[in-house]
Parts: sequence; structure tokens; C-alpha cells
Amino acid sequence: MTTKRCISCGMPMEKKEDFAMGDPERDYCLYCARPDGSMRSYDEALVGMTGFLVRSQGLDETAAKETARQMMAGLPAWKGR
Repeated sequence: MTTKRCISCGMPMEKKEDFAMGDPERDYCLYCARPDGSMRSYDEALVGMTGFLVRSQGLDETAAKETARQMMAGLPAWKGR
């Protein structure tokens, strides 16, 4: 399987389990999916990415949120936001 990147957060999706609902036809990852399989909103994705940056990079909440906004601005799901 070719590595795709989530259109919402940019995560590499290499295994079937990485995709929303385990469906490689989806363009977004399991972390950007709601329980019903639909893609989370911009605000939901921003909260998730901010939390990830706090945990993984040790950034404070304000810096993590700004970094998340900048990262998300370049992703297909959020271009023009």
C-alpha cells in the first residue's frame, strides 16, 4: 500500500488501521474521524492537533495551538481557512 497523508492532520497512513474506519479509500485518518466515520470539523481537528503537539513536542498550549493552525493551513482539508 502506498503511503497516503491525512488531508486533515497530515499523518502518514501506512496501514489499513491508520485510516478512518479502517477504510483505505478514506482521505483522513482514524484520529480525524468521528465515531460515525465522518471527518471531524476544523475546530475539532485543531483541538486534537494542539493536544498532540503539547504531548509530543512539549509545547505550551498557546504555542501548540498556533503551530497547529500553521500546519493545518497547508493541508488539503483546510486550505483557505
